[in-house]
Amino acid sequence: MQGTVASFDETLRNGSLLLDDGTPMDFPTAAFVASGLRLVRLGQRVRVECDADGAVVRIALPTMP
Repeated sequence: MQGTVASFDETLRNGSLLLDDGTPMDFPTAAFVASGLRLVRLGQRVRVECDADGAVVRIALPTMP
């Protein structure tokens, strides 16, 4: 699934997304660290990977494997 970065805390390295259907979703520090990214910008498109329970485990740029 994909969404847009709605907020990002550079200190804590976590934030929130708005999914394509408008649903808000938070991502934890661990999901950001798993991405390998150094930062994300407000409004940036990201791909969201979730576990079986629906928790975000990784965010990534749509073009990243």
